[in-house]
Amino acid sequence: MENVKKGTWVRIHSIALDVKERAANIPEDTRSVPLEQWTKGRLLEDAAVGDEVEVKTASGRIAAGKLVEVNPQYELNYGKLVPELIEIGESLRSMLWRNK
Repeated sequence: MENVKKGTWVRIHSIALDVKERAANIPEDTRSVPLEQWTKGRLLEDAAVGDEVEVKTASGRIAAGKLVEVNPQYELNYGKLVPELIEIGESLRSMLWRNK
């Protein structure tokens, strides 16, 4: 398995609500499956795909789940992920908020 380094941009998967936790007033076909969530963020510790991990999202939130993808692409067909753009965005946010 590929060793993924701390700080790498990744996508994780987790179950937000089990079937038993779903609201009773939603359609049966929706209620019969868990509510899943996929989250992107920077890996907080070295890991391998398939491991349970924690990430720090772009908004600073810590989320946990199974590591499913390294350097995930945006699937809106705007092109391949450019990791440098994420770093530029983080640097700009840091500079803007530091001056307030």
